[in-house]
Amino acid sequence: MDFNVKKLASGAGVFFTRAVQFTEEKLGQAEKTELDPHLENLITRADCTKNWTEKILRQTEVLLQPNPSARIEEFIYDKLDKKIPSRVTNAELLGQYMLDAAKEFGPGTPYGSTLITVGEYQRRLGGAEREFLQTSAMTFLTPLRNFLEGDWRTISKERRLLENRRLDLDICKARLKKAKLAEAKAAASPDFQETRPRNYVLSASASALLSEEVDKAEHELRVAQTEFDRQAEVTRLLLEGISSTHLNHLRCLQDFAEAQATYYAQCHHYMHELQRELNSLAIIPSSLTMEQTQLPVTGARRAKVLYDYDAHDASELSLLADEVLQEM
Repeated sequence: MDFNVKKLASGAGVFFTRAVQFTEEKLGQAEKTELDPHLENLITRADCTKNWTEKILRQTEVLLQPNPSARIEEFIYDKLDKKIPSRVTNAELLGQYMLDAAKEFGPGTPYGSTLITVGEYQRRLGGAEREFLQTSAMTFLTPLRNFLEGDWRTISKERRLLENRRLDLDICKARLKKAKLAEAKAAASPDFQETRPRNYVLSASASALLSEEVDKAEHELRVAQTEFDRQAEVTRLLLEGISSTHLNHLRCLQDFAEAQATYYAQCHHYMHELQRELNSLAIIPSSLTMEQTQLPVTGARRAKVLYDYDAHDASELSLLADEVLQEM
């Protein structure tokens, strides 16, 4: 228990000393050790990579899932390490509505049969979209997210540790400078006015204490410098790994573009096929009309109504599609 209290008190003291050093640096009252230019460039490059990766990731998520509520739901499932439930795409839902409507209107009617045709192709478009979303999430979004939640957190942790080591180093430099000034001041004006042995002993003891303070401060500075250099090297190695991150993200970007091209090519193919089928269906009503309006071999003439018609006055008839009229 006593050990934990001492450790807590020591940690609080270190934190306070660092806070004082940081504040004095901001106010221009203390010197600050600058990092070497190469390390500074690596830090700037890493920050730029992190910021743009976040923006690209967020906007890609918006592109793939425009619904903000759905994105929040997927985010919660991801944080809970649960499988995201399968969601019907808008095109698939539209296609299903068209198929259900065709059943109500009658699949044998021109409108019903066209609804079936268009609905089937909408479902195909939705399937292509679903495959594109899954591929993009796996090959593009996941690697970007892994970098932000994995590598970048490690880099940030080591950078914070480097900043603490830098503050400790500057604290030791300031402490050594202060000790040397005190030693020099004491050596410049020794108190030997009185020749009594007691005063001489006290003055010598004070000089020895100041010398010990300088030696202690120099030792602490050497230790702080070693720890700072070691942490700077660790941070540098991690930051140089950003080049590998760029290569990995480049491959992921190429995979995303390929998946997007495949998706749009499928959509173009489906729409071309749909247009061809609709053009072939448009010929059928006119051919049926010619056949169904011909005079029968025997009996009265008949005609089939092609479209619904509401009478505008008493001299007209209201008609329904597919209704057969017979001449009396």
